[in-house]
Amino acid sequence: MKKNQPFNEYLRAFYSDGYRIAINAAESIDSKEILFSAIEEMYQQIDELIVSISELSQRQNTTIDCKKGCQWCCHQPVFAMNYELDYLNFFIKTNLKTRKQKDIQARARGKAKKLKSLTNDALLNSKHPCPLLENGMCIAYKARPMACRIYLSTNLKTCLKFYNTPNDKKNFPALLDFPMQAGRMMNEGFKSALKTVGFKPEEFRIEEKLLD
Repeated sequence: MKKNQPFNEYLRAFYSDGYRIAINAAESIDSKEILFSAIEEMYQQIDELIVSISELSQRQNTTIDCKKGCQWCCHQPVFAMNYELDYLNFFIKTNLKTRKQKDIQARARGKAKKLKSLTNDALLNSKHPCPLLENGMCIAYKARPMACRIYLSTNLKTCLKFYNTPNDKKNFPALLDFPMQAGRMMNEGFKSALKTVGFKPEEFRIEEKLLD
């Protein structure tokens, strides 16, 4: 048996879960309500996994330093699929007042303009607050994309160092690998199911499609 076989089997299971969730939505791709419901189910499953990981970490005296109000990862570029951003925009328009939406849109345009000329490492290492960040907290937390949900650090100091010295290539946040890979695989399965009906998944930075 290969060393990573059990781990890979778990990841294949998450891919299958994502595919299964989305395939029903794919059959009614013209219904935003059905698609958004499927996205919510996908997010719920990954959130439940993260809760389980957090509880296990506590029993093993391992800390997960991510918590509401901790914002250090919210200044880096965040990439999400177009269907995730459609859902995020729907949530914002449904739950936030018009004035707040305009503020978000202005911040999104400002960040997009700052990052427009950056490429490769310069882009990935850039540090500008997410347009959804207010007073250190995400104002659309319930609808945040998969990338935000699976970014779990076990050491706040490494996050601060990564924030303060982004050009240090030897420095990375102490992230948990399994939830990150599980979430990515679930999203890959979701994306593959949507492709079966001709839907074209595309990836964007959050600010590129926020309330556009």
